[in-house]
Amino acid sequence: MPNDPVQAGITDEAADDLGGQIAALDALGWRTIELRTIDRIPVADLTDERFGEVATTLADKAIGVVCLASRIGGWGRPITTDFRHDLTELAVLAARARSIGTRYVRIMSYPNDGLSEHEWHRRVIARITVLARHAERHGVTLLHENCSGWAGTSAERMLELLHKVANPALKLLFDTGNGVAHGYDGFDLLADIVRHVEHVHVKDADERGFTLPGEGSARVADCVKLLQSNGYSGAWSLEPHLAGKPHEPGALAGDAAATFVAAGRAMAGLIR
Repeated sequence: MPNDPVQAGITDEAADDLGGQIAALDALGWRTIELRTIDRIPVADLTDERFGEVATTLADKAIGVVCLASRIGGWGRPITTDFRHDLTELAVLAARARSIGTRYVRIMSYPNDGLSEHEWHRRVIARITVLARHAERHGVTLLHENCSGWAGTSAERMLELLHKVANPALKLLFDTGNGVAHGYDGFDLLADIVRHVEHVHVKDADERGFTLPGEGSARVADCVKLLQSNGYSGAWSLEPHLAGKPHEPGALAGDAAATFVAAGRAMAGLIR
């Protein structure tokens, strides 16, 4: 049915290799993927030849790509990092996004690194303004996630970021479980930004760690209802963090694929 919700997954949490990632989607009956890493290599760092192989395989399997997850402004790139790394990554990802049929690139807003609040704020706005201009020129849209960085945990700052950057190439990505992980009320934050949300990541957590969607304290079902009642029509992209986290070293858990599929089924039940 045309109105069925688009369900996707950040499948490097199910398997490192593309075949394993596709198998997880197949098990869920999903035909959409959010790409972050292949063989533990970030999408922007794949060779052109390897990325071409990935694109061809996904096309042959009729799997669409909803978003490319970048490292721009993320955990490993605080505000003092050389900005050229982000500009270079955006240029690569913008070209790859267009070639693979998506317009979205996920970013964050730079953890601090010893700067004053005023200077941190100033530099974040300046950098994301430049990034949004580049994105607009390249025909892609940046999605700022409620995670690491200056605007990561505050609805007021997210709205200020949108207002000051003032570019249609910058939108918001809401992750349902990041509030529990980062110590704020995700549902309350969502209530303030819901009309600006362009993309959603689904995870859940409680005081012990990450859980299947719906089993933690992130009020995922309430978040889904709030988004739907405000007309949200974008994708629901699973990022369960149950078998491994992208910013932590180490191999995926042995049951990563099965855990990812279980989380996907739980998510599907919540959004139906």
